[in-house]
Amino acid sequence: MKTRALGLLALASLSTGCVTSYNARPPLSFQDFDYSSPDGKPWPVQRFALGETTSAYGLKEVPEIAYVELNPSGQQTVLFIHGLGSYLKFWRYQLDAFAAQGYRVIAVDLPGYGKSDKPASFPYTMEAMGDAVHELVQKLGVQKPILVGHSMGGQTSLSYALRYPEDVKALVLTSPAGFEKFSPREKAWFKRSFSTALIKGSPEYGIWGSVRQSNFERWRPELDWLIEERVRVAKSPEFDSYAYANVRTVNGLAHNDFVRDSLHRVSVPTLIIYGEDDRLIPNPFLHGGEVGDIMRYGHENIPGSKRVGLDRCGHTVQMDCPQDYNAQVLAFLEGLESGGGSQP
Repeated sequence: MKTRALGLLALASLSTGCVTSYNARPPLSFQDFDYSSPDGKPWPVQRFALGETTSAYGLKEVPEIAYVELNPSGQQTVLFIHGLGSYLKFWRYQLDAFAAQGYRVIAVDLPGYGKSDKPASFPYTMEAMGDAVHELVQKLGVQKPILVGHSMGGQTSLSYALRYPEDVKALVLTSPAGFEKFSPREKAWFKRSFSTALIKGSPEYGIWGSVRQSNFERWRPELDWLIEERVRVAKSPEFDSYAYANVRTVNGLAHNDFVRDSLHRVSVPTLIIYGEDDRLIPNPFLHGGEVGDIMRYGHENIPGSKRVGLDRCGHTVQMDCPQDYNAQVLAFLEGLESGGGSQP
């Protein structure tokens, strides 16, 4: 199995002293995650109670989500939405860079992730995630944000745009989920194979494999915090609820044919940007093929969309190749301002 091979590769790296082991370090709380720019400038973390989403889904308690806002006086808002298993810090190379270009920048920790609450009763569907983001947008008085979503965040952004078409200006779908077709048997496989025990039982060498080898093509030492935070937070009392949120979210992702079947209804300028060396899309266990084929499907079905593949870049392309990624996205945004929009 590919996972075993990657794990052995990571274990070999550990045994030769190529990487640092964090197993002996003390537990780390999600609330103690260092949310800051690459140069160490802290981001101000704020919290917001999801009252409307609670009512809509009949939740027993009102969960709070965490978010960061930079340059609040910017005229156009760019809202960043992270992917599965991650949190807003995965936009570390974008938030300050986009704020410096004059944009109002908001990045959110979705329910179940990062510094946000992780209630077991939250649905963890893409519709519920989209509703949470929409409620935050309304609360902050944002008019037509540009949604920038990575992987699961891309599928959440699509759900948002399809259900609230008047409340979004454009989409930047970064290695997005939501384009790949899964059969009923494959959906059952997801439910059977992905469990809290699997997440909680991942050894450190497996984490090195799943994070470094599966998500990146250009790994560099400055990214080692990804491994350290994941290894140490697994020792915290909060990790059970985080693992459960992941399992529920995977089920929500797999059973979200609404997005794939409705791509033709996306009515805003859309950029689809991804790494040509993505090892997670298409699903490596269920489907063969190339990531470009999956992204081409989305491009051909979203009217007027633009598709950009970045060479020698992996799934987490915004961190793997931040300079190339930022240049492409900022050029797309500048085109919106000049009236150029998307290009076929």
